[in-house]
Amino acid sequence: MDPATLAEHAKALADEAATLAGKAAEMAGEAGELVTSQAQTGGDPFIFLFTVFVLAVFIGFYVVWSVTPALHSPLMSVTNAISSVIIVGGLIAVGPAEMDFAKVMGFFAVTLASVNIFGGFIVTQRMLSMFKKKK
Repeated sequence: MDPATLAEHAKALADEAATLAGKAAEMAGEAGELVTSQAQTGGDPFIFLFTVFVLAVFIGFYVVWSVTPALHSPLMSVTNAISSVIIVGGLIAVGPAEMDFAKVMGFFAVTLASVNIFGGFIVTQRMLSMFKKKK
């Protein structure tokens, strides 16, 4: 093949690639418009969040009840870590200056999560003391 023929083939391929790129951009724009329209008409957010809550309850139930007794202590450690996340969320809810329902619920979240964390530390300390050698 001579260089002129190669140049013609390269130009034809470049034109075809440009056409395909234009079509891909057009399809991406249409997909974006579809996603945006579905997000705007997504329905009631309460139903979505309630569905997530129900699924989390079922998954949590099956995960916790399938744990062998030997792994209960590590599982409790993980739940104490989750309680620390609850404390952070509760502190954020307690932060605003006005007194409202979120502030009251944030206070209760911080209080109950603190009891859970410190109770978990006490139970862990008692369990560790059971494994110490007697003198």
